[in-house]
Amino acid sequence: MNETVLKVEGMTCNHCKAAVEGALTELEGVESAIVSLQDHRVDVIHNDHVSVKKMIEAIEEQGYDVNA
Repeated sequence: MNETVLKVEGMTCNHCKAAVEGALTELEGVESAIVSLQDHRVDVIHNDHVSVKKMIEAIEEQGYDVNA
């Protein structure tokens, strides 16, 4: 398994947290996604079958900006 940390701007509440975590965990190959609202980041545990680009696209589709 791999761990990727993405900086995500615009998350301010538990709804934001749930939206980002949900979008990521729906991707095939993502085992877990944990958002830290305080640190404006998400820690993603995933296998090699999901790319960072795919993860960024899933987050951006929810309306958030990613600084990878």
